[in-house]
Amino acid sequence: MTTPRPASDTLRLAVVVGALGVVFGDIGTSPIYTLQTVFNPDDPHPVPVSSENVYGVVSLIFWSVMAIVTITYVLLAMRVSNDGEGGIMALITLLRRWANSGRAAGRVTVGLAALGVFGAALFLGDSMITPAISVLSAVEGLKVVDPGLESWVVPITAVIIVLLFAAQRFGTAAVGRLFGPVMIGWFVAIGACGIYGIVREPAILRALSPTYAVGFLAGHFDLAFFALAAIVLSVTGAEALYADMGHFGRRPLSLGWIALVFPACALSYLGQGALVLDDPTTIRAPFFLLTPGWAQIPLVVLATAATVIASQAVITGAFSVAAQAARLGYLPRLRVLHTSEDSHGQIYVPWINWLLFVSVLTLVLAFRSSASLAYAFGMAVTGTILITTILYFHVVSRSSRLPAWALWAAASPLLAIDVLFLAANMTKLVHGAWLPLLIAVTAFVVMTTWQRGREVVTARRVAMEGPLPEFVEEVLDPASHVGVIEGTAIFLNRGSATAPLALRANVAHNHVRHRQVAIVSVTTEVVPRVPESERVVVDDLGHRDDGIVHVTLRFGYAETPDVPRALALLDAEQSEGRLDLAGATYFVSRVELVPGGESPLPRWRQRLFIATSYVAADAAEHFALPRDRTVLMGSHLPV
Repeated sequence: MTTPRPASDTLRLAVVVGALGVVFGDIGTSPIYTLQTVFNPDDPHPVPVSSENVYGVVSLIFWSVMAIVTITYVLLAMRVSNDGEGGIMALITLLRRWANSGRAAGRVTVGLAALGVFGAALFLGDSMITPAISVLSAVEGLKVVDPGLESWVVPITAVIIVLLFAAQRFGTAAVGRLFGPVMIGWFVAIGACGIYGIVREPAILRALSPTYAVGFLAGHFDLAFFALAAIVLSVTGAEALYADMGHFGRRPLSLGWIALVFPACALSYLGQGALVLDDPTTIRAPFFLLTPGWAQIPLVVLATAATVIASQAVITGAFSVAAQAARLGYLPRLRVLHTSEDSHGQIYVPWINWLLFVSVLTLVLAFRSSASLAYAFGMAVTGTILITTILYFHVVSRSSRLPAWALWAAASPLLAIDVLFLAANMTKLVHGAWLPLLIAVTAFVVMTTWQRGREVVTARRVAMEGPLPEFVEEVLDPASHVGVIEGTAIFLNRGSATAPLALRANVAHNHVRHRQVAIVSVTTEVVPRVPESERVVVDDLGHRDDGIVHVTLRFGYAETPDVPRALALLDAEQSEGRLDLAGATYFVSRVELVPGGESPLPRWRQRLFIATSYVAADAAEHFALPRDRTVLMGSHLPV
């Protein structure tokens, strides 16, 4: 009789399978195009195919993956989190939290936070390039099956891209459980193909020795340096391991990487190297030619499915980064739809989805091959990895008891590797690497302009609104002749210090207030989620039993603010009598931004800030307010 497996083990296995389907798609499909890109004869800096070079390149690929993915991310970075959340945005929030508490030097923190924002901007560029290069590289397998099908590669890729982005609004909840088994099949297949190649040329196993990687770098630096620009493709998707840590946990991701993904990818690279040693002409498509003829069409189909899953993962990551950036004040309020009742990480951001769709389709039609896109891809990857490494070690230096010199001495080899990869990709600037930099700089300017513009607008709005305590005193003063009507009014406001513009306008024009008035401020904390027991903070404004209270609703940056649901947590004593939420009227102050003559922002940034504001989601929808009981009251506000 078999002993039943503990429930925790079963759950952990399910989480590992889920992670295989969501997180590892990008890095798991890198073997399709990495090796052939290194030896691409059309490369501006080609690497000749020779036994010595093949051993050196395969060894460099293996040890680059070991250093960057296994050591930097799995063993080190994933041990640092912001309440379980990982990725660049989590590191930025840690820096901001320390800055607010006075634990970090102001200029250093601001500079590193800005660097982190640029890293997030690079990730958005990565999100545009990954679907294009991944799907293109898989469909290009048709050329191996039948060279006459080459003209169909771009049209088929375009159709897949259209279907992929059109399906985003339905979410991945319905098909998510299928992703894991498909990716398990993928990793088993590429590992088996790798073994098939190794058996034909077992000498390739010598490449596992780091001496071949070091020897290639030292003895043929002129070739090895330029080869690094393509070798870095083997670590694409490493950031996804860290960014999705909050969804799956560190242990399941580490287990999935060490037990299946890394061995399968390593076997595939070794097998491709063995194939090229045996027949140098196979370098045109070593991944697909590694398989027997009868298995090539099934592998193309499986590769296409795997790259679609990889694209899905990076698109979902872009949704998550954009939503978190909006909640932290780097982007305007975005419309975010949750596509799963079980997973908070499965969201759909329409504006980001269609921006990515147009960008990805344009890349496919403009570059038309995975080899051409590879020049651009490496820059986005190396930039993101280097910034993550810098932020990680800074965070550790602030929180660890280790001497700074010892910590940075340990960090130096990893940073040197990242810098070397970045320098190699800089040589591809005129060949396409400028593209992710342009995307990142554009996104960075937009994000920093929005952050600075919000500060300016907030300061001017505070001056217009005036102090809340004085306004409440005025309203409650019998001499003011402000009437009281039955009902509950809920005014959304930016904080507790000032009076809502909508409330001021209502009192000034109608000379009345509701029997119950709740001034509600929604704050986003620098933690992913806030417990419901800490969700609501009530302030009676020093006038208990007068029917006017201020309520602060606290949400984490990974949560969607639902104001009515949060207000339902109030008890009767807190709210001076339970709020009649069923019949309450919600008032939202809406401001129309106009360029201001006296502004700390240059004219072009004012216009950019105003243009970006048009992307902002409707407040009623964002805060889940009932539309039939929501009133918008507007005014002009200079930027």
